[in-house]
Amino acid sequence: MKALTYIILVITFCSFSFNGINFKGYSHPPVEEEILLDVNSFAEDTYNHLGTKDLFFKPYNLALKGYYKLLANNKLRNADYLTIVDMTKSANEERMFIIDTKSWQVVHTSLVAHGMKTGDEFAQTFSNVESSHQSSLGFFLTGEVYNGKHDMSLKLDGLEYSNNKARERGVVIHAADYVSHDYIKENGRLGRSYGCPALPRSGYESVVEKIKEGSCFFIYYPEKEYMKKSKFVNAALSVQLTCDGQLG
Repeated sequence: MKALTYIILVITFCSFSFNGINFKGYSHPPVEEEILLDVNSFAEDTYNHLGTKDLFFKPYNLALKGYYKLLANNKLRNADYLTIVDMTKSANEERMFIIDTKSWQVVHTSLVAHGMKTGDEFAQTFSNVESSHQSSLGFFLTGEVYNGKHDMSLKLDGLEYSNNKARERGVVIHAADYVSHDYIKENGRLGRSYGCPALPRSGYESVVEKIKEGSCFFIYYPEKEYMKKSKFVNAALSVQLTCDGQLG
């Protein structure tokens, strides 16, 4: 019974403190004996400290699985940020979330457009096909910044069967006038793209600077085929994490 009580106390401490700082505002010395967590436990421990309730737990949990699969395989050149786009939400809501993986806080939220043939206000259908004008699901790595027809843009490389033609299709992150709260007020809903996750112009350069060059970018929607086939969603991870999210 005493051993069980000790384990509960240690896990509770891990849940509420990163780098010796207690979330209730009290300081503690770092733990001497590191407690290791699996990805699901780490997701549960950090979720309530993200700084927003607008990001639902399920996409966050799945995003962490993909992030740590990529990290464990040395695929992330930029591991400092994790971006999640929740396509279950209305396009009129801020549904893109950028998480700082050092503090495990949401540091930016934003409107984001989906493809014109993916749906109106709500996304419904997705594609990896050229000229489909639909959004693609799954995990991407951000690529290089370039100047194209949308001015400053950010390449995306799809990592799954559902999005691996992103570069070929010209699916990139770019800014657009039709992605703004003013546009929603005037038109009743957000504008739509040809399949790109288009962002507002306001704050755009700061977003690109954070997530460019090899960070994890996850577009979530619980489509049955994707949830069944995704190598990231269904990954059997054996990684163990420290309380602050480092690989153990």
